[in-house]
Amino acid sequence: MDGKMRIIIFIITTLSFSAAATEIIYTPINPSFGGNPLNANMLLSKAQAQNKHKAPVIEKSYTEQFQDSLERTYLNRMVREITDMAFGENIDDSIFNQDSIFMSGDYQIEVITSTTDSITVRITNIIDDTVVIIEVPRFG
Repeated sequence: MDGKMRIIIFIITTLSFSAAATEIIYTPINPSFGGNPLNANMLLSKAQAQNKHKAPVIEKSYTEQFQDSLERTYLNRMVREITDMAFGENIDDSIFNQDSIFMSGDYQIEVITSTTDSITVRITNIIDDTVVIIEVPRFG
């Protein structure tokens, strides 16, 4: 076989194998960018495994937990009664019929029903004497 014949056979064999190609389509992994929503848990667990920062664990004694719970309960009641006063509901057994000053940590909270149009709450930081005044309009 001479050189021409080899080239012809080579060209015929190369052309007989057809090349098939498809488009390359990018599919994101992160569900925030259009990826599969089932990847979210996997990505979150990977991120948490790599996280070296841990929140400090502060153990509180039973008495500290009890005091925090009492303060939260009292503050919730104050907010509820301010809301009741603002919307004109009956507050005959109000905590504001008693002493309206409450101490919570470094803060003194004083509720003043100044006018018939608004309720004023003064929050004072007793360490640096900064004062925040909140006025709640009455609707009743």
